[in-house]
Amino acid sequence: MRYPSRLVTGRLVERRKRFFADVVLDDGTPVTAHLANTGAMTGCWAAGAPCRLSHSDDPKRKLAWSVEQTCIDGHWILVNTARPNRIVEEALRDGRIAEVTGFAELRREAPFPGEGRADFRADRTWIEVKNATLREGSTVWFPDSVTERGARHLDALAARLDAGDRAVLLLHVGTEGGEVVRPARHVDPGFAAALDRALGKGLEVLAYRVRLSETEATLGERMAFRPA
Repeated sequence: MRYPSRLVTGRLVERRKRFFADVVLDDGTPVTAHLANTGAMTGCWAAGAPCRLSHSDDPKRKLAWSVEQTCIDGHWILVNTARPNRIVEEALRDGRIAEVTGFAELRREAPFPGEGRADFRADRTWIEVKNATLREGSTVWFPDSVTERGARHLDALAARLDAGDRAVLLLHVGTEGGEVVRPARHVDPGFAAALDRALGKGLEVLAYRVRLSETEATLGERMAFRPA
């Protein structure tokens, strides 16, 4: 996924009201930027840390700037949660996710029978995308906070497995660094329990790391996933 224009660099100042970020651009200009991230952003935010922002000329927008990436301990992190699904869709359509290819149709926001939606459905393969950004040393954890919605998604995938379909949890690793991805059982035991139930029915878990620059964000190499 290429950004419409080269990202502008700055420094984080303060996060306000969840969706607002005060930033000082490298040229000294203070701006208030949109922060498209409802999560805790554990390990993704620190006052004074470098960041990269996109700019929009759309007059209908209240804020022209958006925080796209932050840099913590020398590692860039994708914090705009509106981006991962687009990045994954591009990779699926380009055949760059080797485990999910050869499908006739790819649908976005595919409704589950009954309730809820999957991020993607490739023929009879149901795909849920989660953005993993919490890194501690060589391990990337997911989730970084309690997510009842995430547990419900896993139960919905398990139901599709019961129906004879294929189900995939695709962990979009939005941070540089780290070698292995693990479920954060210490953060959200409920999510971990739902994951175990789905794994027991045949859920496949794929972890792919994003490659970040000032011009693009694309899906890169596959990472190891360890359920325990």
